Amino acid sequence: MNEKKTNLKYTFTVEGETEKWYFNWLESCINNIEELECKVSIVPKVQQNPIKFAKSVNPLSTPSATHICDIESNEECHVTKFKNILKQLNQANKLKGRSFKYDLGYSNFTFELWMILHKADCNGSFTGRTQYLAPINRAFNEKFEDLDKYKKETNFKRCLSKLSIDDVKNAICRANKIMENNKKNRLKLNEYMGFTYYSNNPSLTINESVEKILKDCNLF
Repeated sequence: MNEKKTNLKYTFTVEGETEKWYFNWLESCINNIEELECKVSIVPKVQQNPIKFAKSVNPLSTPSATHICDIESNEECHVTKFKNILKQLNQANKLKGRSFKYDLGYSNFTFELWMILHKADCNGSFTGRTQYLAPINRAFNEKFEDLDKYKKETNFKRCLSKLSIDDVKNAICRANKIMENNKKNRLKLNEYMGFTYYSNNPSLTINESVEKILKDCNLF
């Protein structure tokens, strides 16, 4: 007789559709592993306003969430945008009468860094977001003309179809190594509104959330 599997729930707010498609894929990929003693529910909501989400969510059923966002460059407009997100996360965690907690999962520069790490190292510092195109094409054996083509639903989901749980584990290990090297090289770790991040790229903390999911499922 099969025992009832434990249900584990994880909630994310994300900036765009590619992040949403990724977490939907990850949920399906994990749940297709029949020998697991658990089932996961990964809920990615496209929402760029953390406060709005925190005010609308039921903290009893959703006591916490992780906001996934990018540090798109060191230009003032992008730095200001990122710091405003951190401010909103801080305010969301302090909403009166709400026992809800937000965590941060960032990528510097963009989510493409995390995708590349599933297939290859990406340790070099870039000067612009468009530089991710070449390693994306190499990693997924594609010939996208630009990142917009890569982000089209059919194209992005084709890339996802080339991934496995082992690739996710490799991405976590590569991301952890990046952050270990940043610490070893004594790069400045910034602190703002209770959250920490590196201004230097590559750096990311998306891996921490994904690693937790896999560890909860005894997959990592």
